[in-house]
Amino acid sequence: MFYKQIEENSTRQSDDLGSQFTEIFIKQQENVTLLLSLLEEFDFHVRWPGVKLLTSLLKQLGPQVQQIILVSPMGVSRLMDLLADSREVIRNDGVLLLQALTRSNGAIQKIVAFENAFERLLDIITEEGNSDGGIVVEDCLILLQNLLKNNNSNQNFFKEGSYIQRMKPWFEVGDENSGWSAQKVTNLHLMLQLVRVLVSPNNPPGATSSCQKAMFQCGLLQQLCTILMATGVPADILTETINTVSEVIRGCQVNQDYFASVNAPSNPPRPAIVVLLMSMVNERQPFVLRCAVLYCFQCFLYKNQKGQGEIVSTLLPSTIDATGNSVSAGQLLCGGLFSTDSLSNWCAAVALAHALQGNATQKEQLLRVQLATSIGNPPVSLLQQCTNILSQGDKIDRRGSKIQTRVGLLMLLCTWLSNCPIAVTHFLHNSANVPFLTGQIAENLGEEEQLVQGLCALLLGISIYFNDNSLENYKKEKLKQLIEKRIGKENFIEKLGFISKHELYSRASQKPQPNFPTPEYMIFDHEFTKLVKELEGVITKAIYKSSEEDKKEEEVKKTLEQHDSIVTHYKNMIREQDLQLEELKQQVSTLKCQNEQLQTAVTQQVSQIQQHKDQYNLLKIQLGKDNQPQGSYSDGAQMNGIQPEEIGRLREEIEELKSNQELLQSQLAEKDSLIENLKSSQTSPGTNEQYSATDAARSSEQVAELKQELATLKSQLNSQSTEITKLQTEKQELLQKTEAFAKSVPVSGENETVTATKSTDVELLQETKELKSEIKALSEERTAIKEQLDSSNSTIAILQNEKNKLEEKLTDSKKEQDDLLVLLADQDQQIFSLKNKLKELGHPVEEEDELESGDQGDEDDEDEDDGEDQDHI
Repeated sequence: MFYKQIEENSTRQSDDLGSQFTEIFIKQQENVTLLLSLLEEFDFHVRWPGVKLLTSLLKQLGPQVQQIILVSPMGVSRLMDLLADSREVIRNDGVLLLQALTRSNGAIQKIVAFENAFERLLDIITEEGNSDGGIVVEDCLILLQNLLKNNNSNQNFFKEGSYIQRMKPWFEVGDENSGWSAQKVTNLHLMLQLVRVLVSPNNPPGATSSCQKAMFQCGLLQQLCTILMATGVPADILTETINTVSEVIRGCQVNQDYFASVNAPSNPPRPAIVVLLMSMVNERQPFVLRCAVLYCFQCFLYKNQKGQGEIVSTLLPSTIDATGNSVSAGQLLCGGLFSTDSLSNWCAAVALAHALQGNATQKEQLLRVQLATSIGNPPVSLLQQCTNILSQGDKIDRRGSKIQTRVGLLMLLCTWLSNCPIAVTHFLHNSANVPFLTGQIAENLGEEEQLVQGLCALLLGISIYFNDNSLENYKKEKLKQLIEKRIGKENFIEKLGFISKHELYSRASQKPQPNFPTPEYMIFDHEFTKLVKELEGVITKAIYKSSEEDKKEEEVKKTLEQHDSIVTHYKNMIREQDLQLEELKQQVSTLKCQNEQLQTAVTQQVSQIQQHKDQYNLLKIQLGKDNQPQGSYSDGAQMNGIQPEEIGRLREEIEELKSNQELLQSQLAEKDSLIENLKSSQTSPGTNEQYSATDAARSSEQVAELKQELATLKSQLNSQSTEITKLQTEKQELLQKTEAFAKSVPVSGENETVTATKSTDVELLQETKELKSEIKALSEERTAIKEQLDSSNSTIAILQNEKNKLEEKLTDSKKEQDDLLVLLADQDQQIFSLKNKLKELGHPVEEEDELESGDQGDEDDEDEDDGEDQDHI
């Protein structure tokens, strides 16, 4: 003992001496600035001692050194460079230095976070093996907690930087029964605490909700539930995992729904909630584990009316499993509520109270629950059974605290009856309840029983405040008279104040988590403290109010209820009208879009019709020119669309045909000679022996081809011979005409006649030659004209077909236009009716007269075009 005191005194003296030296060192801020500049040296023998010295300074006088580093230029940035040092000794000591630097200083925490600390620390944790790593991982996790705890800015930066997703691999521990070293347990414990820092109920609700959603989306919640249901997990890790899951799902509907779907790996599979409740009502389980399960159940039901309904439904007669093969959550809660373990009674009562918290529907549903007490006796309601156990008091031998069971049941009844007049009526219907409460309040008991008296006073006050006066013997005024006679108003208010004055009340009101050192401290629930704070004042006012004031208050309540009903009615009406208005607006917008589409379609159709009209007019002009009489060759060519250039081209083609004819005649002569040679070779004897069979076949094919060519040439010669005969006949006719002309001339003398006849013969010969050339030219022009006429006739037929097609298209487009105009008229009518509806509803509507005038103008233009078409026809 003496040596221990000496050691303690020596450590104190050394600490005091270190603080004094530190104070002397930092009096001149240049010393710290110089030390920070020395940390930039890469030399190990300079940098490492500098880190050690700065760490010791921060441990001795942390706030003062922090302030000096904060105001020094690039001070924090120089320290952040230590995390990037390749030498692990300096890097690890740098982590310890940053731990001391960031402790309880929000400004430095923000600077360190924005210097990319999260990225570097998470990289170090991954390199060291996550939860399997050594003490370096532990130091990094402590530094991360310093940066994130109670720092909303850093928490938001951590979430926005997608660093929550990088936490999932930390919890991939598997179902290993071995391998849980002390360091791994410590690391995993710190990792779970880091998750809880991000979703703590003390954080702003928006930040907590966003982190909860991110944890579900990245699979972190699913991984935590896997650890929760795994085997071989140490008890403290399991307890902390339950607490972590509790805060990840608290108040988040998506996460709560997922947790409700989690099943334990058992045969048959059971819901995780049922497995956890079995641990809570089992008195053999560790106390901290039972508290964690209760917290998990509370967080599951927090702002979760769906989950509350599912829990209460497991107690209703229609949903209870008749076979008894599976145990439901409601059955476990009832079993814990009526067991002989006072801690189980308290936990089950608080858990059931959370199933009713702020849910009037489930409070009414729970009144239907019937319990079979013993064989042969009729079933008893759950409410009646709770009051029966409450009235028995200490008569039943229970393990644990004497008042814990009664406190739990009274908290359950207060939660059940608050804001539920039907439950109050059921409670007052039992004639033994009110005398029991007044008797408990009126007695002068010890200090331990004063809390029970205060809770009885609260329950009786709730029975008065939420009483609907449906029972004649237990109306508000009669209950207040009973209090004044048996207890006294002042005494009643004093007993009611015992609750909030209790030392454990203030402790429970601070945090939602039921965190108690021993079972004896487990008295109040966090949500119940909120209820007491809400009802204590109103119950006090209700007790002191007179009957007239109660009547006035009732009248005011009724008028307020009527007013509220009227307001809600009009709100619903306005909401419905808003919905109708939105629907009408959407319809109007869709009709406008359709109208615009139809207008564009109409404009397109109008343009197409105009194009068709132009084409039709062009065709009419062309057909009119074709039908005019052909006065001359050039006129006919122009009528048929043939230009002078085309005439020159046709003449050139005629010349080419003449040359081809001469070439064909020469080829014909050659073929004739070849045929004669072949005939002579066939008639000569012994020629067949000189040719082989293949040569004979080839010659036969050549003969066939030559015969075909000969036939074609003969046909051409025949046609030419007919033309020559025609020309000869015309020549004879001309000669006859000349002779007749010569005879008609008078003869003056014989010599003159002879000379005249000679001269006339020469002139006739010249004229005949000229006539022959003209006849030949005319015949060629006649054949060319015939070919041009044939081609023009074919083009006329083609144009006639195209005209017919265009007329059909024109009629179809007119029909489509008429249909579109009818459709537009219907839509205009609908838009007009909708505008009238909007005007009736009070919504301003713009007139669209210009659109209607534009449509009327289009119709007038179309009528004029139709009139012009009829005039052309």
